[in-house]
Amino acid sequence: MSPRWLLLAHQLPARPSKARVKTWRRLQQLGAVAARNSVYVLPNTEACREDFEWLRSEIVALGGEATVFAADALGGDESEDIVATFKRTREADYRTLKREADRLRSSAHGRPAARTSGRDAWNRAVRGLRERFVQIERIDFFNAGGRQEAAEALTAVEQAADRDKPTLRHDKATTLSTLPTAGFVNRRWVTRPRPGVDRMASAWLIRRFVDPRATFAFSDTSTESDVRFDMYAGEFSHRGALCTFEVMSERFGISDAVVTRIAQIVHDLDMKETKYAPPEASAIARMIEGLRMLHADDSTLLERGIEMFEALARSFESTEGIPRVASKPSPKRRSRRRRS
Repeated sequence: MSPRWLLLAHQLPARPSKARVKTWRRLQQLGAVAARNSVYVLPNTEACREDFEWLRSEIVALGGEATVFAADALGGDESEDIVATFKRTREADYRTLKREADRLRSSAHGRPAARTSGRDAWNRAVRGLRERFVQIERIDFFNAGGRQEAAEALTAVEQAADRDKPTLRHDKATTLSTLPTAGFVNRRWVTRPRPGVDRMASAWLIRRFVDPRATFAFSDTSTESDVRFDMYAGEFSHRGALCTFEVMSERFGISDAVVTRIAQIVHDLDMKETKYAPPEASAIARMIEGLRMLHADDSTLLERGIEMFEALARSFESTEGIPRVASKPSPKRRSRRRRS
């Protein structure tokens, strides 16, 4: 039986202080709770391990040290205390959100002029509450109290709002140099076992825009000719505020409306954020969870994931009038097909 908890023990240099602030914010974002000084806990799930491993690599990049390990408990009856801490923390989050939703709804009553003049700001506040609620749900590992009350308060304030559709955009916070795709044809792409949203989407990107016949392998090691992606270090991995899919689309200079839409979904799911809050995100997360349950074989799982993102891309093209952008095989591959 697997240990119940994952622990991240870390140490950061005293300067700069922003490294400590950044790490603390990431821990809050992941829903981790403190067990000891500089030791944080999450449930021992594959998704949580991935979150902690990414954070460990971020801490190392900031000049610190970090270790991720699994444990049944830290001693005695501490498992029950940890669960109680998770529940208290999330319940406090729900209750804070409910108070803010109630306050926002009250501010709209009897003040039509003020509401009209501040319509955009009011709508942004409502959308911000919904994004926060989704984020709290994602890290509510033990069904904390207060969720239903927060949901009802949020629904009430949304019904009172004249909501504007948010403008979706792909924010490239980090500028990366462009790579030619020719050097990545006829290569094997290696990633970690049990692909999730970022690796499935990245594999779809590779097949459609880089090499239609790309092959994939799952390992912690690779040969010199392999291309590593979404590993905890390497050319195609998380970079700053960007997930691997965003990094790859920028490195290969892919400027495409469908890729931008998919990048927003992948970013929010993989980075545990609600930066873009695309409406499709929750459904895609459910689909990926189901695929991982259905397919024990990693190769099959990745292929089904690629198919899912191809279907999503085609739906965007058909419903939003976006021209279909087919992958462009290299000249060598075109001549091979003509000979056949």
